[in-house]
Amino acid sequence: MSMRSVDWTALRPRAQEPPGEGLRERKKRLMRQQLSDTATEMFLERGFDAVRVSEVAEACGVSEKTVFNYFPTKESLVLDLGEATMASLRTVLADPGLSPVRAALRILADELHGLTGWLAAQPDPAQAEALLLRFGMLTRSTPSLRAYHRDMADRQVAAAAAVLAERAGTSPDEPEPQIAATALLGLWPVQFQALRRHLGRGFTPDQLHESITADVRRAAHLITTGLGSFGTERG
Repeated sequence: MSMRSVDWTALRPRAQEPPGEGLRERKKRLMRQQLSDTATEMFLERGFDAVRVSEVAEACGVSEKTVFNYFPTKESLVLDLGEATMASLRTVLADPGLSPVRAALRILADELHGLTGWLAAQPDPAQAEALLLRFGMLTRSTPSLRAYHRDMADRQVAAAAAVLAERAGTSPDEPEPQIAATALLGLWPVQFQALRRHLGRGFTPDQLHESITADVRRAAHLITTGLGSFGTERG
């Protein structure tokens, strides 16, 4: 299976495919997906630093300016799902019917479902798993991508702290919402590390989903215990 045969768009969260969208909005969404998918393929083939944004633009038949109209930086071309996580944090975490940990677990479950569903749809799941491992290696081995990922994580913590502070009737600058948000966002690297650990072990996508979820829930149990003293855990 070559990278050109991979349906990268299947990894996009459902929130990016709104029902009843107009023709203009659909064209913009599909162009954004095309740019990111094409860039991902090129970066995996040649390395992040070896590919210029102008080359991504040429491959998609658009100008370099158009690329930057959709993505503010070269790094965001390949790490674009962080914004979707940010949007989910602001909405799901604000749901008063969910405790903060349950809200985080729901977002993580949706993201994991998209990934394991993508794996199940590939003609050769083993090669698809190897491709995911290559993607992880690309992001870890590229300094600018690591820096972008850290910056995105900081922004996500700030967004989560603001929501948690509003729920608790306090300021997001107070220590409690800050540490609570940091703890909740710590579940994301737990999920990523569990994915790396379980990939390549011959699991079916369903077994992979179950194993990763179990690891994340073990970590979430510890967070739930600590957040009880913050007064935000209500079941």
